Amino acid sequence: MDWGLIFNSVNLLALIAWAALIFLPRWPALLSAILYIGIGLLCLIYMAGLGSVLTGLVPTDSGGADFTTIEGVRAIFASDVGVTIGWTHYLAFDLFVGLWIARDADGKFISRIIQAPILLMTFVAGPAGLLVWLMVREPAARAQGRWN
Repeated sequence: MDWGLIFNSVNLLALIAWAALIFLPRWPALLSAILYIGIGLLCLIYMAGLGSVLTGLVPTDSGGADFTTIEGVRAIFASDVGVTIGWTHYLAFDLFVGLWIARDADGKFISRIIQAPILLMTFVAGPAGLLVWLMVREPAARAQGRWN
């Protein structure tokens, strides 16, 4: 299996989904496409890759998956298949968080100009973008009522 091709494909899929999320109008059909085609497909690729490694169908350079030690995780990521699976995991979760941020921000009437750099930060450095959004959203959430 060409893990380099899969790696490049998931990157392209995520890049297209992020560009749509940041730059295109947020029509319900577009948001559904990002959720089910973008995130869903990334999740499916992740599950297929992880399943193939855990069952031994695709060997890693380390001989197997071991998530219980730092050495075991390092060994997983020392292979192309491990890097591709791990990267796909990041891409799927960061895009899911980005979609939530965009929907939450739209619901709080936060300008797309303010959203764009936060979404870009989430794309590049997931948890950092999420943290910035949580700090930006708090005043808007309080203004709308605590549970919005």
